[in-house]
Amino acid sequence: MKIIECVPNFSEGRDKQVIARIADAISAVEGVKLLNVDPGVATNRTVMTFAGAPDAITEAAFQAIKTAAGCIDMRRHHGEHPRIGATDVCPLIPVTGVTMEETVQYARDLARRVGEELGIPVYCYEEAAFTDKRKNLAVCRVGEYEGLQAKFKDPEWKPDFGPAEFSDKVATSGLTVIGARDFLIAVNFNLNTTSVRRANAVSFDVREKGRKVITDGKETWQPGTLRHCKAIGWFIKEYGIAQVSMNLTNIQVTPLHVAFDEVCDKAARRGMRVTGTELVGLVPKQALTEAGKYFLQKQQRSLGLPEEEIIRIAIKSMGLDDLGPFDPKTKILEYLLEDETSDKSLCALTCREFALETASESPAPGGGSVAAYMGALGASLGTMVANLSSQKRGWDEKWEYFSRWAEKGQALLAELLHLVDEDTLSYNKVMEAFSLPRYNQAEKSKRTEAIEQATLYAAQVPLTTIKTSLRVYDILEAMIEEGNPNSVTDAGVGVQAILAAVKGGYLNVLINVSGLKDQEKAASLKEEAQKILKLAKERENDLWKKITLKINK
Repeated sequence: MKIIECVPNFSEGRDKQVIARIADAISAVEGVKLLNVDPGVATNRTVMTFAGAPDAITEAAFQAIKTAAGCIDMRRHHGEHPRIGATDVCPLIPVTGVTMEETVQYARDLARRVGEELGIPVYCYEEAAFTDKRKNLAVCRVGEYEGLQAKFKDPEWKPDFGPAEFSDKVATSGLTVIGARDFLIAVNFNLNTTSVRRANAVSFDVREKGRKVITDGKETWQPGTLRHCKAIGWFIKEYGIAQVSMNLTNIQVTPLHVAFDEVCDKAARRGMRVTGTELVGLVPKQALTEAGKYFLQKQQRSLGLPEEEIIRIAIKSMGLDDLGPFDPKTKILEYLLEDETSDKSLCALTCREFALETASESPAPGGGSVAAYMGALGASLGTMVANLSSQKRGWDEKWEYFSRWAEKGQALLAELLHLVDEDTLSYNKVMEAFSLPRYNQAEKSKRTEAIEQATLYAAQVPLTTIKTSLRVYDILEAMIEEGNPNSVTDAGVGVQAILAAVKGGYLNVLINVSGLKDQEKAASLKEEAQKILKLAKERENDLWKKITLKINK
């Protein structure tokens, strides 16, 4: 599935009716999900984020730009943030299944349409720029809206698309900058000062561009310490503080937590302190999980914690809730893009609800899902022992060893929880295939093939369950031998849960391959499952001896 994200910035952050009109124009396009609307009163600017299939996204972006031009008059606009048009900037960002090259073409097609159909001048920036000079958004924005008329007189700044004359219509709409770029994090670091000058000094210390200096009587630029970083200092009356406002344009090179630490260091050198962090718009989950693990590592704590706990550590470490509540469900891109049916998954049920659902008259969830869940419980127990061992008094030098095992455990746990739902879905696919029509020979052939493919998949899911469950034994064995001796029985229960998962998954492989017409494939899957079962029994027997020996010492 191809997914593109769009994060346009509109020059209105105070009039709720105008903001709602633009948001409604986006939401009205089928196939688009409006993920976030983030208005700023002081900046008089609203950042909206939406995602979906490329064609739907470009249509939604066009309608949003059209709506903004119809209800925002740039002649009357004032705000703290630099801006050049009613829709100031409109970047397209590849998320899944789309290359940057494809995204560039989508951006240029959108820019051409905005210029030709709406009569709004457009510059293309970042990867969609036609010249290196226009890659940088800040350069495209030089002079802001007030300098636009003079800018049009310079041939070098003729719009890429749309009119080059400063007509009454252009005077109202301003210019729009459209482009394609990698994921950008917009973030403000809160300082315990009201001084814009001092906030700017910190921003000059860290931003890649740096600051102007005089060397041997010549004016030159002294680079800052962070690559792919743009930053300025400003005062936000709404909060009564100065901030270092930053754009991180390549978070693989300069992650969020690295920028946070660097601003903290440079602020401290100037007698200030970072009191918290304000994220503008959405953030990829990776940015917060990497940050959480970074701060956990500094504390010499296990990194093999649940994702929610790691994100909570990131929030508290960087003060993301300093100016107001920070809800990961509304700020993390992946959470907002999750299928709306995810809350109906088996893994979203409580233990009691899962048991009752299994005990109902419905044939699914059944043994396959329960087998995967037992495997998940085995992985959970092994991971728990690893995390407890990493915190054992007197074992401080071993924390990294146990942390690595806990991380492996979390990864296997996630795979097995996925298989809990996947097994039920595979059963449903088989039922759907059997329900296909068979009124003529073509339909019968199609139905037969669909049943074969669905049955094959239904056999492969429990096979994956037993393969994944077997890998948990490595964690449990390490915990039995090296983990906290007080938790050896927890690991022992995990061993039994894994054996049950493998046996249960094996039974499901057998019943499903019996329905395959391809006997050679059926025999191959059955043989592979038998080998895994034999190995699981051998490992369980060996680990049981080690557990009882340790208990009886």
